[in-house]
Amino acid sequence: MKGCILHRISCIGILLISMVSYAQQPTVKNAEQNNLEFQQHFFEALKQKAINNFSKAIESLEKCNQLNADNVAVDFEFSKNYLLSKKYLEAEIFIDKALQKEPDNKFLKLHKVAIFKAQQNFIDAIKLQKELVVMYPNLSDDLVLLFIQNQDYKAAEDLILEIDKNGLKSLKTIGYKDYLASRKETVSVVNTQNTVENTTVESLRQEYKKSNDYAVLKQLLVLELNQQLFTNVYEYSKSGLELYPAQPFLYLINATALNKLKKYNDAITVLTIGIDFVIDDTAIEADFYQQFSIAYLGVDNKVEATKFKQKEMQLRN
Repeated sequence: MKGCILHRISCIGILLISMVSYAQQPTVKNAEQNNLEFQQHFFEALKQKAINNFSKAIESLEKCNQLNADNVAVDFEFSKNYLLSKKYLEAEIFIDKALQKEPDNKFLKLHKVAIFKAQQNFIDAIKLQKELVVMYPNLSDDLVLLFIQNQDYKAAEDLILEIDKNGLKSLKTIGYKDYLASRKETVSVVNTQNTVENTTVESLRQEYKKSNDYAVLKQLLVLELNQQLFTNVYEYSKSGLELYPAQPFLYLINATALNKLKKYNDAITVLTIGIDFVIDDTAIEADFYQQFSIAYLGVDNKVEATKFKQKEMQLRN
């Protein structure tokens, strides 16, 4: 009798194990299938972003989100694509969502700084960058740049002194230091041609001297550039930046003059400061990339020169 009962229990046990095993097989299979689909859609999103097809990338990410709504990498990629699409509200929503999951993630925070910079919200960018610098002192260079872009030159100078004291000086900080020193110099326009026969240029100079009008300055700089008066272009554009520090054209033409004068490192610094003021203007953004390429070629950095040339061509096509 006892043997019979044991036999029945064994049979029931085998049956239950078989049923559980049978039930688990589809679950495991579904999980593997979901993971495979997730990877396919995620890599498709990366591919589409790489060719600047941001709407298609977002479509693939939405499919990823349906398969796994808690993936930080998906939120991060959503934010990147929305930023590249200049949809800043959506970019902020997704980066905040990612930061809720990983609040100490360095790269997520750096991306949020980039979102603030794209909107010229330098106050919030500076606040967040300060938090990053506490943990990563090597990111101090970027804080200097933010201070300059926010026209807080005293804070930029103080930070550079601190960077020097802590032995963290880099080529970037040297460039920013030179830029800050340069803007303090008294503007003294030197006419390298000795005589200027073009009365239009001379009259524009006189008019700008009286009015400080931006439209007049822009005309003057274009004419001087056409006449290859590069020292004049540099000096007048530098002077103009004191009055109009958020005008990307002035940074561009200042850097163009520096490239012509073979001051390539200075040109890179000016371009780096100025490009964040470019908003929804593909033509001038392409011009910035062109001058970046020329400057990097001038310092024999062919990798960066090629990268910026490719960016320029993508915008011009």
